[in-house]
Amino acid sequence: MASNCSDITTLLLKHYLSPVYATEFAIGFLVNLFVILFYVFCLPSWKSINVYMFNLAISDLICLSTLPVLSYNYMNNQDFPTVGCVVTRYILHVNLYSSILFMMWVGVDRLLLLWYPQRNHILLTWKASLFVSFLNWIWVTAETGPLISFVINDLKKNNWTKCNDFASMYQTDSVLTYSLLLTTIGYVLPMLTLCLLSSRMVSLLKKREEVLGTSFQRPVSIMKAAALMLLVFYTPFHVMRNIRLVSQLPSLGLFQCTKAYIEAVYIITRPIAFAHSVINPVFYVLMTDRFKEVLQEKWNQFRRLAKLRRLS
Repeated sequence: MASNCSDITTLLLKHYLSPVYATEFAIGFLVNLFVILFYVFCLPSWKSINVYMFNLAISDLICLSTLPVLSYNYMNNQDFPTVGCVVTRYILHVNLYSSILFMMWVGVDRLLLLWYPQRNHILLTWKASLFVSFLNWIWVTAETGPLISFVINDLKKNNWTKCNDFASMYQTDSVLTYSLLLTTIGYVLPMLTLCLLSSRMVSLLKKREEVLGTSFQRPVSIMKAAALMLLVFYTPFHVMRNIRLVSQLPSLGLFQCTKAYIEAVYIITRPIAFAHSVINPVFYVLMTDRFKEVLQEKWNQFRRLAKLRRLS
């Protein structure tokens, strides 16, 4: 029985986590790279929202870049070298929490635009958005900084031979406390802020729809979808990460099979959390009309050139 239980996580790592990570990388890396190149070479003028979207794409691209190594190691049951273990775990979590913060700032930007349609608010300038983005990276780096210490301590306890994920590290009260704090500060508070922003936007747009008789269904639906996406993708991961850490407390005395089943559910939630990096580019297209217009212009130019080449 115990052997069968322990095999569950091994099978999931090899036959679920590895191929799903590979798929997410194959799709997400290309679309996010396209978005970044499009912003750099094709978008003539940037507004505040473009700065936040560009940083979000950078964050997603960096996060996705770690998945091929993870996929390969899980498939072949190999461990990272010490430096690779620390860097990979750190990059994953920095970009996990920076993504939700940049989505939150997108919500702030859209709400301010409703209040100040002439863009006469300081936070609606691209310079202010650059400064906010810089502070955003500093903040996320600081809140995930303690993770490096925990990863290194866990490696020491395993004689530098095993690279555990966050929730599978050697259990101490400090690791669990840090995980709960990171969940609250890095996920719950930004998520609540995004939900409040979305709710406020929906209320304002509906009032304008009643007064002007113009439908604002698309922006309302976009903001609802953005908040719902983060809620669905991130919540199971954070809940199971903390349950997984609690399950390893020696004082609970849980059976080995119970721990294995909890870890199995946690493993299932991990690629779901990173799936947002694959879907985020949809919001880049839907969130701003200018992005769609330039994209359509470039596509039409490409079609005309292709047609001329066939005729020549």
